[in-house]
Amino acid sequence: MQLEELVVQFKNKNVKAFESLYEMYNDSVSGVIFNILRDKELAQEVTQDVFIKAWNNADTYSAKKGRFFTWIINIARNAAIDKTRSKNFKNNSKNLDANIFVDILETHDSLDNSTDAIGIKNFVGKLKDTCKKLIELLYFKGFTQKEASENLEIPLGTVKTRNRNCLNELRVMLK
Repeated sequence: MQLEELVVQFKNKNVKAFESLYEMYNDSVSGVIFNILRDKELAQEVTQDVFIKAWNNADTYSAKKGRFFTWIINIARNAAIDKTRSKNFKNNSKNLDANIFVDILETHDSLDNSTDAIGIKNFVGKLKDTCKKLIELLYFKGFTQKEASENLEIPLGTVKTRNRNCLNELRVMLK
């Protein structure tokens, strides 16, 4: 079955379509979530929540606005960020071993090896350095636009504009 047909069936609440899309995107969704949470079990739990949320809100997806993959990855990213902001996550993170955070301390000049888990490392690598840094912070490290603005020491409006322009460059490469 073609992807477009699977998405239509998914929107019509076809369980087989759900299962197929889950198989197609489970690893990518889980990879994005893990890059933000750094907890394998929690990433799996949030991944399940993401697919349930996508199922329950399938009617909000529009192919005119973007690809299904992009839609579900955005749901995943937002869910992971929401989880990091929860009181329970913050309390559990207080006593974690520092070794699991070692890769977070890497420089922002290069993308983390785990980026390749969602298959776009080569595309992101072709972008300008400003785009690479911004995309890494926003999408792979889970920074908010405000936090990225502070980290990069540029105005929030500039972060928003660059984000939009960088994502457009990626879209062009992926076509």
